[in-house]
Amino acid sequence: MSSSPLASLRAEHVGSLLRPAELLEARAAHAAGRLAAAELRAAEDRAILDALAWQRRAGFELLTDGEYRRYSWLTNLQAAVSGFVAEHVEQQWRGSGEGPPQFSAQMIGGRLRQTGPVYQHEATFLQAHAPGQFKITSPSPVMYLFVSYKPGLTDQYYPTAAELVADVQAILVGEIAALAAAGVPYIQIDSPSYPFYIDPAGRARLAAYGLEPEAALELILAADSACLRAAKQHGAIAALHVCRGNNRGRWLFEGGYDAVAERLFNTLDADRFILEYDTERAGGFEPLRFLPAGKMAVLGLVSTKDPRLETADELLRRIEAAAQYVAPEQLALSPQCGFATVSEGHPLSLDDQQRKLELVADVARRAWG
Repeated sequence: MSSSPLASLRAEHVGSLLRPAELLEARAAHAAGRLAAAELRAAEDRAILDALAWQRRAGFELLTDGEYRRYSWLTNLQAAVSGFVAEHVEQQWRGSGEGPPQFSAQMIGGRLRQTGPVYQHEATFLQAHAPGQFKITSPSPVMYLFVSYKPGLTDQYYPTAAELVADVQAILVGEIAALAAAGVPYIQIDSPSYPFYIDPAGRARLAAYGLEPEAALELILAADSACLRAAKQHGAIAALHVCRGNNRGRWLFEGGYDAVAERLFNTLDADRFILEYDTERAGGFEPLRFLPAGKMAVLGLVSTKDPRLETADELLRRIEAAAQYVAPEQLALSPQCGFATVSEGHPLSLDDQQRKLELVADVARRAWG
């Protein structure tokens, strides 16, 4: 494990934050042609500076830009790569949530060709305003197979899943390596792909991509390994976030980590595994027994789907329960996912978000000092 102090952080959040009203209005005006790109960038800058300040006040050492420059966690690649087309495929979300699910993933309707940097503009601003203590997040390459593949369209250009993933992986690995080489201290791969293997409903859907469950798991592990290696080769902390889908209070999959934990924790050279654990849908802590020494499990115990504020006592009890299976010094705390997977955000207020983040920082201090 890295000797960087970021490797042993006890409190962090996954990355995305609820957008303030001013930023949502600016993005809508830009989409409608009423606001120039430079004015939108200025609105993003102001919102990010505010977010950096209140993250510090909430007690966080590791900061993010809230993914405020993205419409969703997925859209940076779409903006920097040709081959995506403005078509969508509806996902089968579970739960009532709030409002209709938002579509952010465009379909792949051509061979993918990089036309510009994916993350450089985010990193450059953070290096100037949060030097030394920030993270950049990137989707796993396999996610673009699972969210941007449309039968009858994508397979004209990518006859196999492996070919599509290879092209996305080559782009993202290059971007991640460039970030780490430029001094980005912490890089997180967001990989909600493993629940396709965990959940029987997810396994059934793999056939649409021409994959058997075991082949899918190997493909995901290989792609994520390549991204994590690219981060670590230049000294960045490498983290992997696993959740079960998150869209305005809804989710895609259910099931514990039991079927995948041993391979996940031992195959991937991640310093930190940020794991969804906020509801019974995530299963128990028993799979943490497979976590090797020197790696950390960040327990996502605080929900970003539900405005109810957890109590410090219940979080401390759950941390103690997890410590039955892995050493306490290998544990940390976070929310289970981001607060705004898409720009519209989840069904919480800015005040709800603030209270939850303050709670995470406070409980981490109480649990680990």
